[in-house]
Amino acid sequence: MRRLTRRTFLVAVGGLVAVVASGLVLSKYSFRQPAPVEPRRLTKYLDPLPFPSVMQPTELGGTYYEVEMTQFTQKLHSQLPPTTLWGYNSTYPGPTFVVRSGTPIRVKWISRLPTDHLLAASIDHAIHGAETRNPDVRNVVHLHGGVVPPGSDGYPEDWFAPGGSRTYRYPNEQQAATLWYHDHALGITRLNVVAGLAGFYLIRDSMEDGLNLPKGQYEIPLLIQDRTFNADGSLSYPTGGQDDPETPPIWMPEFFGDTILVNGKVWPFLEVEPRKYRFRFLNGSNSRFYRLSLDSGQSFRQIGTDGGFLSSPVQLKKLLIAPGERADVIVDFTGLSPGTQILLTNDAKAPFPDGDALVIPEIMQFRVIPLTQPDNSTIPTTMPFVPLAQTPAMPVRELTLNEYKSKQDNPIMLKLNSSMWDDPVTENPKLGATEIWRLISSTEDTHPIHLHAVQFHVLDRQPFDAEKYEEKKELEFVGPPVPAEPNEAGWKDTIRANPKEVTRIMVNFGSFTTFDPTIGGNYVWHCHMLEHEDNEMMRPYKIMP
Repeated sequence: MRRLTRRTFLVAVGGLVAVVASGLVLSKYSFRQPAPVEPRRLTKYLDPLPFPSVMQPTELGGTYYEVEMTQFTQKLHSQLPPTTLWGYNSTYPGPTFVVRSGTPIRVKWISRLPTDHLLAASIDHAIHGAETRNPDVRNVVHLHGGVVPPGSDGYPEDWFAPGGSRTYRYPNEQQAATLWYHDHALGITRLNVVAGLAGFYLIRDSMEDGLNLPKGQYEIPLLIQDRTFNADGSLSYPTGGQDDPETPPIWMPEFFGDTILVNGKVWPFLEVEPRKYRFRFLNGSNSRFYRLSLDSGQSFRQIGTDGGFLSSPVQLKKLLIAPGERADVIVDFTGLSPGTQILLTNDAKAPFPDGDALVIPEIMQFRVIPLTQPDNSTIPTTMPFVPLAQTPAMPVRELTLNEYKSKQDNPIMLKLNSSMWDDPVTENPKLGATEIWRLISSTEDTHPIHLHAVQFHVLDRQPFDAEKYEEKKELEFVGPPVPAEPNEAGWKDTIRANPKEVTRIMVNFGSFTTFDPTIGGNYVWHCHMLEHEDNEMMRPYKIMP
C-alpha cells in the first residue's frame, strides 16, 4: 500500500517508524516506543536452529489434544534478554502437529493468557472487531489450509477470552501437505501472531511414504518471521498516533521488522551433512515477502506447495514466498566439503514488489559437516497430483482489491469487492461447485489472497489498464494472460494477486463432506498481510447447500 503519491512508505526500523520519500523524512507520525535494540549488535549465526517439538495427544496413541495458549519467556538470541511471548503449550513456535490423512482429530484450544494484552499499546479500537466493548485479549485458532467443518475453521468472530476454550474437529481428508495454525481473532490478528501464536501442522499419507524423500532429521520445517526488539528483549510494534482525523489512530498499514527469526531464533545456523534435505518453508510474517536463494548460487527443487505435491519437481534458484504461503523444497548439499558455509538470502522489496522499506538480505546460515550415514533418499521425477478439469460453463466471479486514502493521501483501510467485513455476504458458491474467481487488483502492492476451507488452482495473470478501470469500471487488458508459474501449478490456498493484474483461480467448493450439506457453511477469504486483514481486507463467504 502506497502512503503518499511520492512513493512514501511506513517502515518499521529498530522499533521506530519513519516515513521516507525520495530522501525526505516526514514527521507527521509520532510513535511512543522504548529504546530499540540495534540489530547490528546481534551476532548473526551465533545460535543453532531450534526444531519445534511434536504435539502429543492428551491420551497416548489417541486423537484428542488439549492445547493451552500461555504467556511465558524464551531466549530468542544469546545476546538478547529473554522475551515475553504468547504461544501454544508455552513454546514459540507452537509444537508441530503430525497427523495422518483420513484420521480425524479433535483439538481443545484453551486460553490461559492474562487479561492484559502483551502489545496493548498497539491495539486500535477504531477498527472492526477491536471496539472497546470487546476484551483486549481474545483468541481463535485457524488451521490455515485445512478443509474443515465451518464450526472448526476459527471464524474471526468466534473468539474467546482468557479462561475460555473451543473444541474443533479436523477431518484431515486431504493429501499430504504442509499446513499451519495461527490466531485469527477479528481486528487483532496482527498483534496475536506477532506475540508468537503460530505453529506447523503436517499431514502425511501413504503416497508420501512411498516417495523416498529425505526424512527424520533430514526433513526440517522452517518458519520465517520478521520482528523488532527493544533493548530489554521485549517485542516492539508501533504504538503511535496519526494527526490525520480520517485515518485509524494506531493501525499500521504494514509491519516490517528489522530482525529475522527462523523457528523462533534470530539469524540461526544449521549444521547440514553433504546430502539431500527436505525443507518445509513457511512465511509466517505479517507483511513481508521473501525471495529466497542460496549465496552459493546453487539451485534447489520445489516438490510441493500449500496444499500438497506438484506433479513434478521444479528447479529454482529463487523462491518467492508471500505471507501465508508454504513451499516444500529439496536442497542437495552433496559434494560440499565440511566447513563450507552457505547463506540463505532474501532480496524481496517491501512492500512487494517495489517498495522502499527495509530489505533484510540474510535469513540463516547452513554449515556443512561430515556425512554420518549414506544418503539413500531420492528426488522423485513425478508425484501424485490430480488437477481439476476446467469447463467453459464454470461460473465466473469478478472480485476487486481496493485501497482507500484520506484527503491527506494517507491510508484509511483496504477492502475486497469494495465491501466492509459486516456487509451482506455476496460470495455464496454451491456445495460441490467449481468456480473461477477473477481477482482484479488496481492497487500498487501484491496481496496474498487466502481462501479458507478450500484448495484451488492458479490459472493465469493478465495485466490491465488500472486507471481506466478505476475511472470507468471498464476492464481493458494491455497484455496477454501469463500462465501460473511452474511452482504454483499445484494445490494452493494462498495466491499472490499482483498490482494492475487480473489473477484467475479455479476453486472447487466442497470436495469433502466436512459439514452438514443441509445448512451450508460460513467461511472467510482475505488478504494475508495481517495489517490489511485487520482493517477490512477480509470478507465472509458461504458455501450453500
